[in-house]
Amino acid sequence: MYDLVVVGVGPTGARVSRRVAEQGFDVLALEKGEIGRPLACSGHVSTDVWAFTGSEAREDLFQNEIYGARFHVGGPHSRAYPFYKREVASNVIDRVSLDRHLADLAREAGVDVREGHTVTSVREYHDRVEIVANGPDGSETFEAKLVAGCDGPRSRVRDELDLPQPDELLHGVLAFSDEEDHQDFVDVHLTAPTFFAWRIPRGDAGVEYGLAAPPGVQVTRHFEELIDGYEIDVAHRCSGAIPIGPPERVTSRRVFLVGDAAAQTKPFTGGGICYGMTAADHAAREIDPDRPSTLAAYERAWRADLEREQHLGHLLRRAYSLPEPVQRIGLRALSGEIGVHMDRPTSLVSPTHLRAMLSRLRP
Repeated sequence: MYDLVVVGVGPTGARVSRRVAEQGFDVLALEKGEIGRPLACSGHVSTDVWAFTGSEAREDLFQNEIYGARFHVGGPHSRAYPFYKREVASNVIDRVSLDRHLADLAREAGVDVREGHTVTSVREYHDRVEIVANGPDGSETFEAKLVAGCDGPRSRVRDELDLPQPDELLHGVLAFSDEEDHQDFVDVHLTAPTFFAWRIPRGDAGVEYGLAAPPGVQVTRHFEELIDGYEIDVAHRCSGAIPIGPPERVTSRRVFLVGDAAAQTKPFTGGGICYGMTAADHAAREIDPDRPSTLAAYERAWRADLEREQHLGHLLRRAYSLPEPVQRIGLRALSGEIGVHMDRPTSLVSPTHLRAMLSRLRP
């Protein structure tokens, strides 16, 4: 019997399996396909991501440095309202290689990582959890003291245990052009209904275009309008669900959810790489596979860390749906130098941001 079986080996699954294995526990991690594929997530992340990688990772994963964002109310040719920092605000990275790098770190820690294993059943008993997966050699059954569901927004683990669903699932679309672009600003368009669209320069690796919106919105049509506005051709299109709003409970007796499966994402961007890995670290610190009651401590810990950020993130997202004249007034008034951390909305009231705001008032 394994101490822990982790379902899903994206950044969150790789992180929690690695951290638990480093404590001497026997960990199995199952990925339904090839690690990193298919791509369904942006590669624009805060610089905090390097705290979760190996020391040499930046050389292989880094693509571009970003100092700020130009916000638009309308298409590519509409007026831009710039928000910027004096130091690097974020990085653009090779998203597929990030997943593979983090999985390699898990293997080095002793995790048994198996690709091509699709979990079909999760059954929880008073003394164990039974997991059935279809692998290259057919159906296999594994037993574990605990199971971590890190299998994304449409989590099979969550559904098998009848755990509550996220508040909503948005539809996201990504595509890439072969333009070489080393600009240090991303472009954000507040034109998608109740959400937004983006353009992210990736240096020699091209440009990423994306859009996300709620169900019922014609995402493909809005995305085509975005691409047409930039007058470029894109390839390598991909899409996926973006969970927003964590449910009231992400644990059962012997199962816990982490990352997108638990909707541990930023409501104002949909990103969840650093939030998910932060929650994974809380899980590894709080949970003891020999004491299932410690799952309650994980629930408390990750919420204490991220809940306020997510609440403020919801408030920021509401601004995406304000009437366009109101958006323009707000952007014009607030644009300029900022001191905000892209993962932490609470930094809006930080001394760094307040100093940046006050500097605009100086003659």
